[in-house]
Amino acid sequence: MPKEGITPRATDYSQWYLDIVRNADLADYAEVVRGCIVFKPTGYALWEAIQRGLDDRIKATGHVNAYFPLLIPKSLLMKEADHVEGFAPEVAEVTRAGGEDLAEPYVIRPTSETIIGYFYAKWVRSWRDLPLLINQWANVMRWELRTRPFLRTTEFLWQEGHTVHADEEDAERETLMILNEVYADFAEKEMAIPVIKGLKTEKEKFAGALRTYALEAMMQDGRALQSGTSHNMGENFARAFNITYTDQNNTVRYACTTSWGVSSRLIGALIMTHSDDEGLVVPPRIAPTQVVVVPIYKSDSEQSTVLEAIERMTGDWKGRLRFRIDDRDNVTPGFKFNEWELKGIPLRVEIGPRDVEKSSVAVARRDIPGKAGKHIVPQDGLTDYLVGLLETIQQGLFDRALRFREEHTRDVTTYAELSEAVEQGFARCYWDGTTEDEQRIQDEMKATIRVIPFDQPDRAGGVCSPVEKRPVRSSLPEPTNPNLYWSGWRPAGIRPKPVHARVRPGRPPSRGLRPPGWHPHRTPEAGQCQRRCECRSR
Repeated sequence: MPKEGITPRATDYSQWYLDIVRNADLADYAEVVRGCIVFKPTGYALWEAIQRGLDDRIKATGHVNAYFPLLIPKSLLMKEADHVEGFAPEVAEVTRAGGEDLAEPYVIRPTSETIIGYFYAKWVRSWRDLPLLINQWANVMRWELRTRPFLRTTEFLWQEGHTVHADEEDAERETLMILNEVYADFAEKEMAIPVIKGLKTEKEKFAGALRTYALEAMMQDGRALQSGTSHNMGENFARAFNITYTDQNNTVRYACTTSWGVSSRLIGALIMTHSDDEGLVVPPRIAPTQVVVVPIYKSDSEQSTVLEAIERMTGDWKGRLRFRIDDRDNVTPGFKFNEWELKGIPLRVEIGPRDVEKSSVAVARRDIPGKAGKHIVPQDGLTDYLVGLLETIQQGLFDRALRFREEHTRDVTTYAELSEAVEQGFARCYWDGTTEDEQRIQDEMKATIRVIPFDQPDRAGGVCSPVEKRPVRSSLPEPTNPNLYWSGWRPAGIRPKPVHARVRPGRPPSRGLRPPGWHPHRTPEAGQCQRRCECRSR
C-alpha cells in the first residue's frame, strides 16, 4: 500500500514525483521567484554527494576548478550565431543597475562558453599552454514556463567543463573520455542508473557544437531522461572568439574546444529511477546517510541501557559507514520509521531492551519495504554485515533498473510499431530519415531521437550499393545492413517519449553524425571493409 500523501505511480506518475519531492523534504517552490525552487537540506545533501563524486573523478582526469562571472555582456553571446539561436528564447537580461540604464545589457549565463571563450583567447598563446582543462561549479538560468523540481527550473545547479586542445582529435578524446570515464561511470557505479551512451543527431546536438554525445536513462514511466552531455565544439567557438596558438612550427592555428556538463537534474533521475510508492529510495554509495539507528525504550533506565549498547555497537562504524542515531524523544519510533522510509535511508537498525539482552538488532532494508526486508541480525559482526548488505542493495538497485529498461525496450520495423512502442518505453530501429523526418515524428508522436548508441548490433549482411533515399513512411522495410547506427530517445516537454532511428547502408551520414574512424561498411570487429567494392582499400 502506498504511504499516505503519496499518489501511486500507476495512478498519476507526475503527481507521484511531486509527492516524493514534498514528502521526502527535498525541495520547496520559490513562490516569490518564478520558475525557481529552494533546495532543502535533504535535497542539497544529495547534490553535495553528487558534486563530491563527480568532482573527484573530474580532478582525477587532470582538470582543475575555476569560477567565471555570472553576468555576460550580450555582445559576447552574439558572437556565435548557432549558439545565440539555440539559447535566445531562454535568456534573461539585465538592462538596469545602480539606478541607471546599462550601456550594454548583461545576460545571466544560460551556459558559459562565451565568457570563458573570451578569457581563453587571452590565456592561450602557445602549444605549450595546451591542453587547457578547466571545470566550474555554478548556477545557470534558462527561462522556463513550467516548473518541475530538479527537472525543469529557471535556475539550476551544475558543473560545466571547458577545455582547449591543439586539434580535433585531441578534443574528441577529451569529449569521449568525459562521457565514458566520468559521467557514465558515476551514473552507473554511484547512482545505480544504467545509461545508454551515444551520439546526438544534427537536430538534437548542442547549439554551435560539431558533435554532441549524451547519456540517456529510462525512468519508471518508460520515458527518457538525458543525464549528461559532452560536446566537441571543433573550431567553432575558437574562431568566434579568436582562440589561437602558435604551434611547434611557429604557425598560428585555431584551437579546438570542448564543453560538457551535468546538473541537479540528476536528483530527478535518482528519484524517478529508484523510488517507490513508499517514498524516496537512495542508492547507498550516493546516500548522505547510509544507516539510521533507532533506539526503542519506554523508561529512563531502558533508555540508558539501549543508548550505551548503541555507543558500543557503533564504535567502529566511523570511516566505514555514514550513519546517524535518531535519539529524539519527542516523537515515537513509528514516526521515525516512517520518516526515514520517506527520505530513502538505505538501512534502518532498530534496537530495544530485548535486543540488548539477546545481543541482536533488527535491520530493515529500504529497497524491500515491509516485513520482507526486515531481519534479526546478531550484533557480533554487525559492521561487516551492514557494509556487505549496502553493496548488495547498490547492485540490486542497478540490476532492477536495468531489467526494467530491457523489459520496456522494443525493436521495431514499421512506423505503426514505432508509434505503439514509444508509448510504453524505448523503441529501437534503423533510421533512413532527414532532419525534416525527425521533426515529423516529433510532431506526430511527441517522440524524438535520443542517441545513436555506441553499442551496435553484431549482425552483418546486405548489399554494398547505396539505397535510394526515402522519407518517413508508414512501413519501414527490414534493413539490409544492421551494422550501422542504432539511435535512441529524448524527452518531449515534461513527459518524454522515446524513439530510435535508422541510417541506411551505403549512404554516409552527415558530417556531424560521423564518429572518429567512421566507415560505411565496417563491422564492430573488423578493421576494414569486408566487402568487395570501391571502398575496400579505405
